[in-house]
Amino acid sequence: MSHRYNRRLAPRVQGAAIAVVLGLVAPESPAGGDQLKPGGAPFKENTIIIEFNASAEDVGVQFFLDADGWKSVQIFNPRGKQIFEATATGRLLKQGGGTELFVESEEPTLEELPLDEFFELFPEGVYRFTGRTIDGERLSGTAQFTHDIPAGPDIVTPASSGDECAQNVPLPVVIAWNDVTTSIDGEPIEVVEYEVIVGDGFDVHLSGTSVTVPSELLEEGTEYLFEVLAIEEGGNQTITEGCFVTAD
Repeated sequence: MSHRYNRRLAPRVQGAAIAVVLGLVAPESPAGGDQLKPGGAPFKENTIIIEFNASAEDVGVQFFLDADGWKSVQIFNPRGKQIFEATATGRLLKQGGGTELFVESEEPTLEELPLDEFFELFPEGVYRFTGRTIDGERLSGTAQFTHDIPAGPDIVTPASSGDECAQNVPLPVVIAWNDVTTSIDGEPIEVVEYEVIVGDGFDVHLSGTSVTVPSELLEEGTEYLFEVLAIEEGGNQTITEGCFVTAD
């Protein structure tokens, strides 16, 4: 599988070097001129996925693209409407333009934005990525986007009670969960990998349903937050959150 970007570790452009417009906060624009014409150099990578948090019950989208020395990039939904645009300016342009770009939308709760409304904002289908390099060469790529969202992993251990963290968990800490085989609406789904994030120092991808967090990465008598993500074959991912307090 292609690499994924942890939202905490993903690269961000610093300063006023890049101007961004995202369709969630700006009106969708119709495709213009030659932006959607076929041809052009391919992006090294371009993806769009859903991230759903089963614990917080919120949802958002993530875009990622990679191309050498881009001056501008745009993303269009299957209806041909522009939902995103970024332009390299100032020092970034003098540096030679952009390369990798990761964007995560805001994540409203399902009370604020029910899934059917979210699906209307981001319909299934082929999303087209376009752009220009600083030399004027066209860039193009496509990404398939689905509404297949895994159910949240059911954490077995360390077991929390309601909102209270699991207490006096011995080192090393074993995190285990049940295999995810269905979507959030109960339909069969293929989960191809899991990701486990503990605090700021532990982040692994694996195919199994348990992982041991080494003792040297943890301190005694300390509270840790963790996440288990189920990732389906199209890239959409669902988070279940947990927490534990290590034994003294």
